[in-house]
Amino acid sequence: MTDHIHHHHSHGHNHSHSHTHGHDHGHSHSHTHGHGHSHSHSHPEELSFEQKLEKLFVHWIEHNNSHKDTYTTWAGRAQEAGLDTTALCLEKAGQLSDQLTRQLEDALKTLKE
Repeated sequence: MTDHIHHHHSHGHNHSHSHTHGHDHGHSHSHTHGHGHSHSHSHPEELSFEQKLEKLFVHWIEHNNSHKDTYTTWAGRAQEAGLDTTALCLEKAGQLSDQLTRQLEDALKTLKE
């Protein structure tokens, strides 16, 4: 049986994940990330495409780093619980998040050239 779990983030998008369980249950929850950003602008003109991309890159980098920190925290907790394989998977997710952040930072640099 597959049910869908929906997560709502305060920064305006939803994630759906399918999980297979031996029993029925569905739930939805919200959580926030410490993203300090604003969608209001001090100038009346429309942002250029490059300015929009720059704002998106900054947001994506912050968001990705937040998730990386969560993976690392839970890797430690999994290790403490004796879930060594799970901990290794979460550590790998954190490493992949670092690679993703570097890629986004590189893209942001090319935008500013």
